[in-house]
Amino acid sequence: MNQPTYSPPLQPDSAVVRFRGVTRTYGTGAGQVRALDGISVDIQRGAFTAIMGPSGSGKSTFMNVAAGLDDPTSGEVWVAGAPVHTMTDDQRTLLRREHVGFVFQSFNLVPTLTAYENVLLPFELAGRRVDAERTAWIQQIIATLGLTDRVGHRPSELSGGQQQRVAIARALAATPQIIFADEPTGNLDSRSSREVLSLLGTAARDYGQTIAMVSHDPVAASYADRILVIADGRIVGDHGRMSPQEISHLLISFEEQVA
Repeated sequence: MNQPTYSPPLQPDSAVVRFRGVTRTYGTGAGQVRALDGISVDIQRGAFTAIMGPSGSGKSTFMNVAAGLDDPTSGEVWVAGAPVHTMTDDQRTLLRREHVGFVFQSFNLVPTLTAYENVLLPFELAGRRVDAERTAWIQQIIATLGLTDRVGHRPSELSGGQQQRVAIARALAATPQIIFADEPTGNLDSRSSREVLSLLGTAARDYGQTIAMVSHDPVAASYADRILVIADGRIVGDHGRMSPQEISHLLISFEEQVA
C-alpha cells in the first residue's frame, strides 16, 4: 500500500509542532508514571526553542513524542501538518525521513565514512538523488560550519566540536521542517559548545530552521529564543530569551516550589 508523503505547505507563522492535551503514561496502577500530563503547546517555524527541566521532568519524553519516536497515551500531536497520533509506524518513519532532523549528544556518525559521506548518508538511506541545487546547498552549509577542509576526514580524525558540526550539517542538509537536538553540547568542551550553539542559532536566524533543543544547561539555553520549562510532565514556564543567570534562578525557583 502506498504511504502518504506528508509534505503539506506551511505558512511562515504556522506551528511546526503542535501538542493538544498530550499525555504519556508508563506502567499501570500504583506504579504508573505520568511523564507528560495534558500538555498543549506550539513550536513555531524558525524558532530556536530550549526545553528544560529537572531530571525526570518529562523533557526527553516531550521530544520523543514530538518526533514520533514514542506514542502519546492521549491527545493530539501534529508535526509538519501531519497527525502523528493517528499515523502508523511506517508513516512516522517516512515523516521523520522527510521532515525531521536530529542532533544527538553522542554525534552518531558512522566511523568508516568520511565527514562528507556522513552528511550524505540520509539521502543514501532514503534513496534520494542529490541534484546540483542540493549539492550547492550542502557545500554552503559545510562552508558556513567551517568544515570545507575536513570533509575527507573520518570521525576519528576530527575533534568533538568538528564531529558535532558534521552532525549539524547532516541534519541541515535535507532542509527538515524541524531539528531536534538532544543535549547537543553534552560531550563538548566550553569553546566547542559555544561554537555549536552559535551555529544552531545561525541556522534558525539566517536559514529559518526550526530548532527544539533539550538541555539542562542554562548557558546552552541562553542561546535560544524561547525557553519552555517542564516539571512533573507539565509546562510550568514559557519565556523569551534569558541570560544564563536568569535561567538558573528560574530553575532553582521551580525546584524550590516542588521541594
